[in-house]
Amino acid sequence: MSYRILLVEDEEHLRDTIKLNLELEGYSVVAVADGLEALNTIRESRFNLVILDIMIPNINGLDVCERIRLENRDTPVLIVSAKNTSEDRVKGLKIGANDYLTKPFNLEELLLRVSILIKTGLKGTESEKDLYKYRFGDNEIDFSTFTVTTAKGSFQITKRETMLLKLLVEKKNQVVSREQILEKVWGYDVFPSTRTIDNFILAFRKYFEADPKNPIHFHSVRSVGYKFTDAN
Repeated sequence: MSYRILLVEDEEHLRDTIKLNLELEGYSVVAVADGLEALNTIRESRFNLVILDIMIPNINGLDVCERIRLENRDTPVLIVSAKNTSEDRVKGLKIGANDYLTKPFNLEELLLRVSILIKTGLKGTESEKDLYKYRFGDNEIDFSTFTVTTAKGSFQITKRETMLLKLLVEKKNQVVSREQILEKVWGYDVFPSTRTIDNFILAFRKYFEADPKNPIHFHSVRSVGYKFTDAN
């Protein structure tokens, strides 16, 4: 089996060098130069690993990583960046990267990390799958299967609903602006009206709130955005 890797690097010489060496190791590599192309590519195909630079055109690597994590919890992400402070590493790992390698790097170390991450991504143990679930009150969200379980039963929700829920849960107790939601959930090419988001929030209240008219989890903050609170 040939494992598929998406390489996102805008420096042509480095991109070609990494691609060649990965292919010599037997991997199938798709190489792109900017963040927007990376997101479009990963939506169209499945990959076993994403190798991602941070300072890339159109959409930076951190935003790409965050968007990947909203849409896909399974694919490992290896950030490869010249930004080498501990704060940079922590930020990259916090938004969902599995590993962080600073430039310049040893090629053998890169290949070793690639091998480890691909093996890790293939495990899929029950404990790892459980990481894809979030529980609050009597509710549970399974982000990998788009399934929610409430006091009213279990049912499927849409991918877009799942992405919005995941964003709100990850920003728990913080106000998420409409602009952030439109950017992270709807992307950079489609901008629905804010009324669309209001309708999603109303749906979440019907799904999860004991009294939708007096919500304790999903709040609208007038003229600012929305907030999720894990309250009992």
